[in-house]
Amino acid sequence: MTTLSIFNQNEPDTAQTVTSDPQAIRDTLKAHGVRFERWPTRELPDGAIQEQILTVYADEVNRLKQECGFQTADVVSLTSDHPQKAELRKKFLDEHTHSEDEVRFFVHGQGLFYLRFGDQILAVMCQKNDLISVPNGTRHWFDMGAEPEFTCIRLFTNPEGWVASFTGEDIATRIPRYEALAGVQS
Repeated sequence: MTTLSIFNQNEPDTAQTVTSDPQAIRDTLKAHGVRFERWPTRELPDGAIQEQILTVYADEVNRLKQECGFQTADVVSLTSDHPQKAELRKKFLDEHTHSEDEVRFFVHGQGLFYLRFGDQILAVMCQKNDLISVPNGTRHWFDMGAEPEFTCIRLFTNPEGWVASFTGEDIATRIPRYEALAGVQS
């Protein structure tokens, strides 16, 4: 289930608010310029590859490309048996920004986006059918958990793909991680 947990960075142990109401999540994120949508489920064959996934979601992807000026789309997938899952998790766990919007549509599985606005941290547990677009310049990080299981469509305006500028701040180490918010044992 998609959830939004709101933390104060000065009291990071407990969420001030937790909701799974889709409209409340959308409204809260929209107030910060974050786009959040639920796309309809599309049938995909087992083990679908990038070209199949992009074909099935072509209408939605093309709409975003036209609307937002994205140049490329690809598919990223990570499973719990990936030999570099720990290194990949660590890569995204530090707070960073981008010079373009970070757009992810969850085709399968889930992942946790943390968005920082002043002293407030919004932790969005995205699930299958969720689209999130984090505006450029927004301080954020991503946690896929120790046993990742997700497939996402990514859209970019920069053909080079994912390019991060790390802030060097340790805020991401002070907010509960994926395991705590997903109810998974670490």
